[in-house]
Amino acid sequence: MTLPQSYKNKYERLLGDEAAAFFASFTQSTQKAYRVNPLKNQTQLYATPDNGQVPYGKWGHFGSVSGRSVDHTNGVVYSQEPSAQFVGEVVQPQPGEKVLDLSAAPGGKSTHLAAFMQQDGLLWTNEIFLNRAKILNENIERMGIYNSIVSSQKPEELSAKLPQFFDKILIDAPCSGEGMFRKDPDAISYWSESYPAECAQRQRDILAEAVKMLKPGGELVYSTCTFAPEEDEQMIAWLLSEYPDFSVVPIEKVNGIADGRPEWADSQYVSGISDHSQTTHMTELKGTARLWPHLLEGEGHFVAKLKLSTDTVTSDANVTTIQSSSLTAQQRDLLTAFIKDTLIDFELAEDRLILFGDHVYLAPTGAPSIKGMRILRVGLELGSFKTKRFEPAHALALALAPHQFQQYYEMNDAQWRQFVHGDVLNVEGDFKKGWVLMTMNGNGAGFGKYVNGQIKNFYPKGLRFAIK
Repeated sequence: MTLPQSYKNKYERLLGDEAAAFFASFTQSTQKAYRVNPLKNQTQLYATPDNGQVPYGKWGHFGSVSGRSVDHTNGVVYSQEPSAQFVGEVVQPQPGEKVLDLSAAPGGKSTHLAAFMQQDGLLWTNEIFLNRAKILNENIERMGIYNSIVSSQKPEELSAKLPQFFDKILIDAPCSGEGMFRKDPDAISYWSESYPAECAQRQRDILAEAVKMLKPGGELVYSTCTFAPEEDEQMIAWLLSEYPDFSVVPIEKVNGIADGRPEWADSQYVSGISDHSQTTHMTELKGTARLWPHLLEGEGHFVAKLKLSTDTVTSDANVTTIQSSSLTAQQRDLLTAFIKDTLIDFELAEDRLILFGDHVYLAPTGAPSIKGMRILRVGLELGSFKTKRFEPAHALALALAPHQFQQYYEMNDAQWRQFVHGDVLNVEGDFKKGWVLMTMNGNGAGFGKYVNGQIKNFYPKGLRFAIK
């Protein structure tokens, strides 16, 4: 790997004796990892290797995940770089809170936050670019998360709709990506001496909008996968200066995680103009965290946690609640019949039913109005209305446990391969005609429909694949 000389000069100046070890880490192989999803009925791994626990991640393990494995397709695991797992641990939202992940695609950190929330509260997960938001939406569904709203909005559009609404906000900021050099060497080609400063301007714009959406007393977590002080310590120094009602919450450091560098908040010092002994800087920035690739197993991250004072003067923040959709009499009858014939002890809150065309969703409790917003998912997709029938959504199979269904069928390896390929399954068993939850390793994998000894396959066509 050939690093730009100006990049090397910068970090030789900043890191001093540490620089050699830092640069040497770029020549070492990357360490793959994943998280186990506690929202699933069965979290015992089926065939995913476990090479030890990530020391700073509650559900994190070292090992590689196959995208065509039982564990992946059923949402039991999420492949996530080790140091990135520390971010969710810092946010650590509680059940019942309202939480925003503002720059969320592809969904690693959002799905981590959901694990802490245990389907209780509201997780609003947003991605400005629609094509990436679609990937985010797929991962939210795969992990069986049903207290989430997925949107594709600009930060300023969200802040206009949701002032002072969230208890916690995560900004995993778009950055210069220096922590991705080892994992993706092509990222080096995007780097230039001016690139961190360009990214920093975008980050300030995002932060300025995020601040508007945080409740007094709320917490904001800011993270990047870059080492650049312009986007890390200097960004937090700017925030504290611009918004004095914020204070740094010191992050507990374990297993090689290092303090932030207060002196790097001085742009002149970073550029080599100022003598360090003459700089004034905010000592509280030591409370931020740096994950360096030469000090731990991971690609690198910067994380800062800030709290907004409860004494913050607020303006009138009026966020209206979501309005349920009016189902036709036929739609209501079809949905009610499906629940009665297929599910067990499933409470249908009609005041939270939302229609998107023919698709019906059960919105999260406490969801705000989504009028005028680009929304990809609002809670749990129950299914869609067809001509004189109701067809359950794949999301429902991934979100509920087998014991919540009147009929489920546990597949063996051969049958699972047939199922994900889209084949009809011949089965033996005492089933009634109708919907069957197809399970593998104790978790829902999708739906089938039993008729005369066969289960017709309803695994989504866009997800099907062949295993040789």
